[in-house]
Amino acid sequence: MDLAPGLRYFLEVARTGSITQASAQLHVAASAISRQIARLEHEVGVPLFERRPRGMVLSEAGEVLAAHARRSQRESEQVLADLRGLGTLRSSTVRVASSQGFARGFLPEVMVGFRESHPGVHFHLHVTTPGDATRRVRDGDADLAVTYSLAPEEGVKVEHALRQPILALVPVGHPLAGRTELWISDLLPYPLGLTEQSTTMRQLFDICASLEDLDFQPAFVSNDSSALHSFARLHGGIILSGPLTLQGSGIDENVVAIPLRNPELAERSVQIQSMARRVLPVAVQTFLTYLRERMGGRKTADDG
Repeated sequence: MDLAPGLRYFLEVARTGSITQASAQLHVAASAISRQIARLEHEVGVPLFERRPRGMVLSEAGEVLAAHARRSQRESEQVLADLRGLGTLRSSTVRVASSQGFARGFLPEVMVGFRESHPGVHFHLHVTTPGDATRRVRDGDADLAVTYSLAPEEGVKVEHALRQPILALVPVGHPLAGRTELWISDLLPYPLGLTEQSTTMRQLFDICASLEDLDFQPAFVSNDSSALHSFARLHGGIILSGPLTLQGSGIDENVVAIPLRNPELAERSVQIQSMARRVLPVAVQTFLTYLRERMGGRKTADDG
């Protein structure tokens, strides 16, 4: 129950942005792929790609067809699994994509807790950037994504959302450790560790600093939360975190978590995402329910 060759070729070109790269991945002649795409475009009557100097980008019609093809591919796999008796809680794999902070403690703890009641369910956790976690769900490479988000995403259903304040993690004994709340201006005199600019937390922090005309020169920048935690532990510096990513990190014994009051820092939420309009397999839906309960917050039904 695989997709027709034309749709498979189309999806691979959409993923790679190139007929040549799709040819290498599929081990199919580039001319054959090109013919199949031309045939698809003739059948639908509109271009499916915009041909650009740096590659092929889906047109508006192509985006619609890609979403349908990915959903059909996942549903076909689900039917086969059900027929084989694998679409139950007895023997299933749930594929989760998440940003790094959730993979340090929160998600492993939730998965272990779930398996105590459902030992036949297995997990594949792919740790990546927030944007790529969302892409993997949209493209069908993951069943669920757990990631921070600032705005709705096309082709993605938000199954659950929870506002997450940004906390300053201040070492025990630090001059600021006795405070019950802080503004980012309070952090200016002290060594600060920040994530890279591709993260939602760093983007909000930079916006906030710009609005207040504050010039931060962070002492340490990294895309790795473990390295930032080591910086805080070894150097006595201040780092930033959300409550869920702090859970299970092992650093909470050495720091005081103090809320930052700047309103701009409250603009992000942690989301559980799935592919829009996809019917989730039994195991994925059951785990989603459990994950919502462990996370708290509110259920949503927003389609991107």
